[in-house]
Amino acid sequence: MENKNMKAVVYTKYGTPEVLSIAQVAKPEPKDNEVRIRIHATTVTSGDVRLRKADPFAVRFFFGLFNPKTPILGHEVAGIVEAVGSQVTRFRIGDRVFGSTGMRSGTYAEYICLPEESAIAWTPEQVPHGEAATLTIGALTALHFINAAKLQRGEHILIHGASGSIGTAAVQLAKSRGATVSAVCSTANVELMHSLGADHVIDYKHEDFTKSGNTYDVIFSTVGQTTYTASRHLLNKNGRYVTSEGAASDYWHMLRSSIFGGKKVIGGVASDAEQGIEKIRTLIEAGELKAVIDRHYPLQAIVEAHRYVEQGHKKGNVVIDVAA
Repeated sequence: MENKNMKAVVYTKYGTPEVLSIAQVAKPEPKDNEVRIRIHATTVTSGDVRLRKADPFAVRFFFGLFNPKTPILGHEVAGIVEAVGSQVTRFRIGDRVFGSTGMRSGTYAEYICLPEESAIAWTPEQVPHGEAATLTIGALTALHFINAAKLQRGEHILIHGASGSIGTAAVQLAKSRGATVSAVCSTANVELMHSLGADHVIDYKHEDFTKSGNTYDVIFSTVGQTTYTASRHLLNKNGRYVTSEGAASDYWHMLRSSIFGGKKVIGGVASDAEQGIEKIRTLIEAGELKAVIDRHYPLQAIVEAHRYVEQGHKKGNVVIDVAA
C-alpha cells in the first residue's frame, strides 16, 4: 500500500534555526499540469535564512504577518520525476530534473509537485543531484543580471561578493562571455576565485577595491555590501552598475539613470527563470559552469545547516541530501 505521507522540515513560527523540525506531512498529488519530483537534493540559501527569520520585517507582508503561511522552506531542487499529471507533455516518469521553485517553496521534503512550465529542466547525465541542486537560483540570478548589464566580450567586470552562490556563478558566466573578471572576496577564497577563472582577485581584508584606481565596464554587487555611490567613480564612461541586493540609495540612482541616462544602475528581481534554466543546462553540459559546494548535510541536520549559512561565510553552496 502506497505511503500517503512524507518526511519534511517544517516551521510554524519565525525565529532561530531551532524553529525547524522534522515532521510527517501529506505527500502531494500532482495536478493535471504538474510533475511530482522525488527530491534527492536541495540547498540552504541566504534567502531561506531570511524567510525563516522574517528578516527584513517586510518578509511578513508577503509570507505571513504573524506566522509563515507556507510551513516548508527550500527553493532549489534536484531529483527524479515520480508522477505526472494528465496534461504533462515535457517530462516523463523517471526523468532526472533540477531547477527552482521560483516564488514558491517546499523543497525541504521528500517530494514536491511543480508545474511542468516551471524553471525545471533535465539534469545533464554527468551531474550528480547534489551538484545540480546548486546550479539554479544563484546561477539564474547571476545570468539575469549579466544579461541585464549586456556584458560583452573584452569588457572588464568587477564582481563584489564573488564567493557566494551568485558570485561563484557570475565569475564563471562572465568568463564564458569572454570578459575580464576581477573578483572581490576574503583571503580564504582567493584560490577558489583563481580556480573558477578570475583574472584578478581582490582580497577585501587587505585592499579596498574602491581605492585601487582601476576602472570597469560593469560592477556587479551580489551581497549588498557596497553601493553605486561608493563605486561609481570606478565605472567607465558607459559603465553599468548592477546589484542583486540593492541598497536604499541604489534605487534612487536606478530611477535617475532611467530618466536622465548616463551610467546605468540596474537592480530588481531576477526574472525569466523558465528560459534561463535551459541556458544554465547548456552551460553545464559545455563545461562552462560547475557547482561550488561548501558542505553537505543530511535532512536531519537542517538546523545545523541553517546555523552555518546564517554565519555568512559559506563558499558557494550548502547542499541538503534528502534521498540517496
